[in-house]
Amino acid sequence: MSSISSRIQALAASQTLAMSQKSAELKAQGVDVINLSVGEPDFNTPDHIKAAAIKAIEDNYSFYSPVPGYMSLRKAIAEKLSRENGLTFAPEQIVVGNGAKHAICNVILASVNPGDEVIIPTPAWVSYVEMVKLAEGKSVFIPTGVADDFKVTPEQLKAAITPKTKAIIICSPSNPTGSVYTREELAKLVEVLARYPQILVIADEIYEHIIYTGGDFVSLASFPEIADRTVVINGVSKAYAMTGWRIGYCAAPADLAKAVTKLQGQFTSGASSIAQKAAEAAYTGSQECVEEMRKAFQRRRDLVVRLAREIPGLVINEPQGAFYLFPEVSSYFGKSADGYTITDAGSLAMYLLEVAHVATVDGAAFCAPGYIRLSYATSDENLVEAFSRIGKALAALK
Repeated sequence: MSSISSRIQALAASQTLAMSQKSAELKAQGVDVINLSVGEPDFNTPDHIKAAAIKAIEDNYSFYSPVPGYMSLRKAIAEKLSRENGLTFAPEQIVVGNGAKHAICNVILASVNPGDEVIIPTPAWVSYVEMVKLAEGKSVFIPTGVADDFKVTPEQLKAAITPKTKAIIICSPSNPTGSVYTREELAKLVEVLARYPQILVIADEIYEHIIYTGGDFVSLASFPEIADRTVVINGVSKAYAMTGWRIGYCAAPADLAKAVTKLQGQFTSGASSIAQKAAEAAYTGSQECVEEMRKAFQRRRDLVVRLAREIPGLVINEPQGAFYLFPEVSSYFGKSADGYTITDAGSLAMYLLEVAHVATVDGAAFCAPGYIRLSYATSDENLVEAFSRIGKALAALK
């Protein structure tokens, strides 16, 4: 008899972390691997944020923090949401957790009952489905593809809604595709959602500041028709290059924020006191660093799109945000080289790792078989070399 619970046995391991681990193992063996599998900015945390953390240590912020986060940080987040997004959230509606991933899981566990349906447009970030599974809910997928820029239509959304629908998760800018919904596209989805007041809207906006549309980011919570039942998920990981600091948050309806605080009080307690003070400095300090990093990501986006379009067989769109390219790769299926036969995107990703020494992620991890995800959160030099290797390896397939 296994001592491992059925809920854990049913969970899938994170394939993004698994590919990153395989890449690290090859590197440890002396192999020159370029890792395009990890969704992490390659920049260092800005100096003024690090200085705030050092000051917090010197000021003895070494005790338990309040479960939902320091009030000063929650006020800073509320002011950010008002200033940048035009949203009105009281600090009491904000719960700080150990990263945006933790915040999403908190919201799902606090709102989804066994048998409830959660609509997830695909391709989707790897953990959404597993989180719904933990809550004993059911994921309902709306598939999209490169031809439609990986965006769902109002008709698709309406068709996916049933009496059991409890929530929908929308990620824009998207991980893994980089697609960004325009205000007009969001408005059409909101028209549908407005007819179903029982549906909770979970807006994953962690890539908010990494956007290349030339316009302002549009939050789903800014639409008055659904504002009172929209949860905003965000954090400091991507915009401020603070992935390891583990600070994210949900801004939610008051009753849900209380439920999340109750859950977190029994589960993890408050997030790191030092990291919270650093995050406060991120939100209240100069935002020049955010724009500098965004410009670098846009330059890299332009570079990888150009390089990918030079490789026959890769079908891509031009991502408008985040730092991922999500090419369709089925034209290589059935081909072979160097003792490898490509049967699907997973075997192609393994071929690229072991032959080209470039780590990518199988699109099946994102509920999108036939695609691979490449992160361009690395140097221009690495990207040029990586696509050169990818191009040669793919050309060898016959």
